[in-house]
Amino acid sequence: MFMDVYSYRVLLRKEPEGGYTVLVPSLPGCITFGKDIDEAKKMAKEAIELYIEALKEKGESIPTEEDTLEYTLTVTANA
Repeated sequence: MFMDVYSYRVLLRKEPEGGYTVLVPSLPGCITFGKDIDEAKKMAKEAIELYIEALKEKGESIPTEEDTLEYTLTVTANA
């Protein structure tokens, strides 16, 4: 059986109450949570797999990061 392989950038945001929220920017609405970094990464992988499976079931295209550029911008906000 042929398997497609996809790579996605994930963002882990430390939460004040503990744990990490995980966002997958290329997959809108694909968000999960883990109590520590290892669990957050595991949960992210599971969430991505389920997201892709749902897209395939609906016959929708699967987003990739092929044409994604990443930048970090620093801005100053007036208090």
